[in-house]
Amino acid sequence: MAGPINQARAKISKIFNGEPQSYTRFNLTQNVEGESSHVEVKLSGDGEEEMEGTEVGHRHPASTYTQRPQRRYRTLCYGALLILFIFLSGYLIGYVTHRKPEASKLPETGPAACTTAGQPEESKDEGDAAVDPEPSLDWSDITSMLRQKLSSSAFDDLLRNFAMDSHEAGSSGDESLANKVLYTFKSLNMNPWNDEHYVQLQMPSMTKPNKIVFGSEEIGQPKGYLAYSATGTKEGKVVYANFGQIEELKYLLTTGVDLSEKIVLMRTGQISLAEKVANAAKFNASAVLIYPEPPYDGFDTKTELYGHVHLGTGDPYTPGFPSFNHTQFPPAKSSGLPEILAQTITADMALRIHQKMGGNDAPENFKGNLKGISRYRLGGDGDTMTVTVNNVLVDTKIHNIFGVLNGFIDPDHYVVIGAQRDSFSKGYAKSTVGTCLLVELARAIAEMMKGGFRPKRSIVFASWSAGDYGSVGTTEWLEGYLSSLDKKAFTYISLDGVIQGRSKFRASASPLLYSLLKDTLKEVETLASEDRTLFQDFGKEDFEEILETMKMEDGAYPFLAFSGIPSISFRFVSDGQGYGYFGTPLDNKANLEIATEQRLGDFCVSAAQVAGQMALRLVHDHILRLDVTSYTRFIRKHMVMINNRVNQLKHAGTMSAPLSSKWLISAMGSYNRAADSVIDEILNSELEDREKCRTINNRIMRVEHNLLSQYVSPRDVPFRHIFFGTGDYTVSALTDHLRDLKEQVVGSDADLLRNQFALTTWTLQSCANDLAGDVWALDNEI
Repeated sequence: MAGPINQARAKISKIFNGEPQSYTRFNLTQNVEGESSHVEVKLSGDGEEEMEGTEVGHRHPASTYTQRPQRRYRTLCYGALLILFIFLSGYLIGYVTHRKPEASKLPETGPAACTTAGQPEESKDEGDAAVDPEPSLDWSDITSMLRQKLSSSAFDDLLRNFAMDSHEAGSSGDESLANKVLYTFKSLNMNPWNDEHYVQLQMPSMTKPNKIVFGSEEIGQPKGYLAYSATGTKEGKVVYANFGQIEELKYLLTTGVDLSEKIVLMRTGQISLAEKVANAAKFNASAVLIYPEPPYDGFDTKTELYGHVHLGTGDPYTPGFPSFNHTQFPPAKSSGLPEILAQTITADMALRIHQKMGGNDAPENFKGNLKGISRYRLGGDGDTMTVTVNNVLVDTKIHNIFGVLNGFIDPDHYVVIGAQRDSFSKGYAKSTVGTCLLVELARAIAEMMKGGFRPKRSIVFASWSAGDYGSVGTTEWLEGYLSSLDKKAFTYISLDGVIQGRSKFRASASPLLYSLLKDTLKEVETLASEDRTLFQDFGKEDFEEILETMKMEDGAYPFLAFSGIPSISFRFVSDGQGYGYFGTPLDNKANLEIATEQRLGDFCVSAAQVAGQMALRLVHDHILRLDVTSYTRFIRKHMVMINNRVNQLKHAGTMSAPLSSKWLISAMGSYNRAADSVIDEILNSELEDREKCRTINNRIMRVEHNLLSQYVSPRDVPFRHIFFGTGDYTVSALTDHLRDLKEQVVGSDADLLRNQFALTTWTLQSCANDLAGDVWALDNEI
């Protein structure tokens, strides 16, 4: 801008300093022909003389006739230029002095120091094409706006609109809900898109029902089923195994009950349906029957149970690859698919089987809640059953629906908020509530942006399909964009099953999100009392009690363990066994209202505030609110356990060569120093420097991904996270192997243990190196 302004000033100065600037020409010939006289005004910078009424080298008396109107016209032009100059000068002065409002910082330290006080970002230079955001709001304004945008009555309306009796993945009901979500995102100008996948889902045969027979008596033909079971018919003796946990199956072996080729009867609870079947397969069982344990008096014992038994996530017939319609892979299947039959039965059917069973009495902890059973027995030699499973694979098109609210500084970095949309049955708590929370949060934040909120980063809202089959829609999307998501998506917040009760709060999360969750609970007020927060009601005594290990059936698990993206899920629950209706038609509005004491709308508001404030904090602050020091404490806890096991192994004297945890502890120290260096850099950096903030944020974003083992293939071992994954390379496998070597368990291997030590050490060291900074800035101290 300075160049044109200076040129204009020079020319105006010459005009008013009396320098010879122009000449005029009068065309005599035009006058003679009766046309109006032509006057040409020329601004010249080459110092030409003003020729009064003459052409160069020619005089003409008529020139004296034209001088007076010529000067008057010239004076008017100069006056107009002067007025224009004054106007432009005033405008430019106002623009320059007001385009950079003074910034302020929040008085916080550590990761909290990243918070902006609501000032707009500055352009780097005059030619910067980026559009600066309007002045934003401070954090208290943002939380207040979110609170005002959410109401119980709005959620009541949404729940009525989105509740459906049938919306199984790929069905017309599922597509109808997908269209509702898509329409809502369109109405909010969120540039929505649809991500299609073609997957194989297992469903009951329409012509050949599944069947259970005890001896010669048919127990029933259940409508419920377990997707991805093996198919066929198996006959064998039935054995009762309680919840089907490994220690319970081992107990049966110690009592002389051989599980090989047996049909194992189990009840729901403690572990997932897939884990129950996988455990039975390890003991060579031929089939598994699972029935729902009645959680309350009045539970309808004829209720059917639905679920899946794939010990993994995604389409099990395209393991590690996305199920797009243009991809063609040779026949393959996930290693998590069971090789044995698995079928659900009703509590009534289970009662009839228990009443017929003989054998030894089951231990006290095996006794369940079925009414009408005087004695639980483990099963006798004459208790023969036949199980037939005729499920079929169905090629199914599913739709994931997305909408985005773009950030103003780093729009290519985003937090993802997602919810499962489908359900085997009504799925009111499982999916309907989460879908309503997703849609209402999108509306609230979109309206906040119209009211002045300017997020630095983007928020992606995702509605997933085929969640009941093992996070199929979620995993296929992650597989499809694996190469870029870990560089752009920095957090995932799951809304699945967030409301199950009223008396407790539980969460499963990456350690990077512990501090954010705790701070959020301290800010969100309970609807019952404005002077109390959720933290005071649920976490004040011991925040650690809130935290649970994330399990494979959690909707956030693929993001964390497969893609290395910090993830969190949370839920309001009740005492006792909790909400016992998942996977059944009893997961409906009436039962969820009972579980929340008719305050479902209020709990929806609280859940939306928790998820919303976490997302808003992540897109509002200069530095991502991911606490790298929380992982320091998490890692140290595991290293202490490993070191104790190593010392026990040394004292046992079962290792032929000495084993040391020195280098693993050294890697832990490297991470600790790298995390501290990041905090120091944040505290000593100018947080108005966008490039500096982005550099720090990129380092923080890589922490979770760098904890995925780089020594195994994501196709063969999809859940590569050394702390939350599954496989020989994980920290839990390392600690278990140390115990097995000490006890000289068959199959334990000292060489394999040393390999596990090496891979764990270098995974952790690599994570520390990347967090510390650029490779040329590293030294031996890091």
